[in-house]
Amino acid sequence: MVTEPKVLGSRLAGKVAIVTGGGSGFGEGIAKLFAEEGCRVVVADIDPVGGERVAAYHPRSMYFIKMDVAREEDWENLIENTLDKFGRLDICVNNAGTSYRNKPSLEVIEDEFDKVFSVNVKSIFHCSRHFIPNLINQGEGGSMINIASIGTVRPRPGLVWYNASKAAVTNATKGLAAEYGEKNIRINSVCPLLSGTGLFETFVGVPHTEENVKKFVSNVPLGRLTQPSDVANYCLFLASDEAKFITGTCLEIDGGRAI
Repeated sequence: MVTEPKVLGSRLAGKVAIVTGGGSGFGEGIAKLFAEEGCRVVVADIDPVGGERVAAYHPRSMYFIKMDVAREEDWENLIENTLDKFGRLDICVNNAGTSYRNKPSLEVIEDEFDKVFSVNVKSIFHCSRHFIPNLINQGEGGSMINIASIGTVRPRPGLVWYNASKAAVTNATKGLAAEYGEKNIRINSVCPLLSGTGLFETFVGVPHTEENVKKFVSNVPLGRLTQPSDVANYCLFLASDEAKFITGTCLEIDGGRAI
């Protein structure tokens, strides 16, 4: 039996949000917090197991839709189904992303490069083409939040093309924010450090052991990895009316790693 969580607040009351990659990691944390704050949330994910599990957290206000963010037809279906289900759309968090395993850049193959740019960058392109026109038609503004990476400002060896894709996200964020600000559409990005949600080895290139984590966080002034709640709390702020004069930004949620 599913026990529904208590609604903690109403900072997003009356709003409807899409969270891509909402079936795990940062996306799961964002989707659940939004629901706790009164938002109706579409959990969009390519993984139906994770997506359904997260949507079951608050079944009266959360709904799962399977999608591949790199496919335009999936975005068309996502927007149409969200409007059919909830009647409006105010927020989109582009959290879905992918990478290849940290390795010398000369060993990265074309398929890995194409997948990284397709999922991490083309998804933002598709989102802007389908989400932004809906906000313009509603005439009430809205918020797009793009999850980038601390690698956009502190690129390191081994993930060159992943970091380049996330730098494209932050650049597009600023351009879109400048272009659609007159419509009261706010577009911001977030640059987190990696978290302990199963991708440590992919990003660092060494096994996720206590010793390797300790070595990695020794270079993080605040001494730990990013937690989903760190990213979710800031996305909540950006999605809420509290951030109504904030657009085109990229906050580094990295514990000081990029210093």
